[in-house]
Amino acid sequence: MVARTTPHHDERRGAAPPEGGPRPPGAGLTSRVAARLPLRLRRLGLPYLLILPAILLELLIHVIPMLVGAGMSFLRLTQFFIRNWSAAPFVGLSNYQVAVDIDSAVGAALLHSFIVTVCFTALAVGLSWLFGTAAAVLMQGSFRGRGLLRTLFLVPYALPVYAGVITWSFMFQRDTGLVNHVLVDQLHLLGERPFWLIGGNSFAAVVVVCVWRSWPFAFLILMAGLQNIDKDLYEASAIDGAGWWRQLRSITMPMLRPVNQVLVLVLFLWTFNDFNTPYVLFGKAAPQQADLISVHIYQSSFITWNFGSGSAMSVLLLLFLLLVTAVYLVTTSRRKSNA
Repeated sequence: MVARTTPHHDERRGAAPPEGGPRPPGAGLTSRVAARLPLRLRRLGLPYLLILPAILLELLIHVIPMLVGAGMSFLRLTQFFIRNWSAAPFVGLSNYQVAVDIDSAVGAALLHSFIVTVCFTALAVGLSWLFGTAAAVLMQGSFRGRGLLRTLFLVPYALPVYAGVITWSFMFQRDTGLVNHVLVDQLHLLGERPFWLIGGNSFAAVVVVCVWRSWPFAFLILMAGLQNIDKDLYEASAIDGAGWWRQLRSITMPMLRPVNQVLVLVLFLWTFNDFNTPYVLFGKAAPQQADLISVHIYQSSFITWNFGSGSAMSVLLLLFLLLVTAVYLVTTSRRKSNA
């Protein structure tokens, strides 16, 4: 007796027999692959679909404005062409030549602002890292009130920048400010009340405010890095007779080197580009002693209405920061490979 082959029987084997005759070999495997192909494509495209909103926002907020600003640097875009940018004449590299010409008034002012910003960044980053490291190391030990102190240390970082800097601007007032009251009336360290927001003291004022805002971030990052250091290293070194200072030099600082490399770079970029602190502290016209490059570019663009020159300065600042970042990363990677 010959058994009949039903369509259901052939489907279980992978191919249903066609009505006009037998199907070619491998047809069942091809149909299954075709059925699974859209699912695989969906799985491969899902990650890109999820990051698509972030990519679009990055393009709209950062990339496109940056390209527009770079394009503006090649135009003589002054107040006469604000309503019609397309009518602004193309000047090529003329804006860049004026910005880097230290013999001209524009170039000399930009060079002065650059030097002030370099000094300001070096002091602010160095002091922020020093205070953050000292606080993180001291907060590692167990003592009563440690949690409260950690919370208080993070208050400057958690406060809105405008609220904190405006408070400092009131404290730096000559006649009614808290700083002069403490230094002159309480501690008698100064004979007369100095001006902090104008003149030579303005540089010290902006450094103090920037360090006050930045060092809690360094403290937070370094405190997290200290949590990853094995406590057995300290116990073994203590058995060998190493004291606190030797442990700090031989264990703590070498183990924190990767964290410090990233921390210093981030602090440098944030501080060099800081606009909110000097703008809120001094207003639109910062003193010459505290003429940071971020405020200087703002004044060149929005006060004198020369957007082409301001855009050229912004591009030069971007190139400088990219160069410093590249050199820093190459140098630190070489040190890591040599170690």
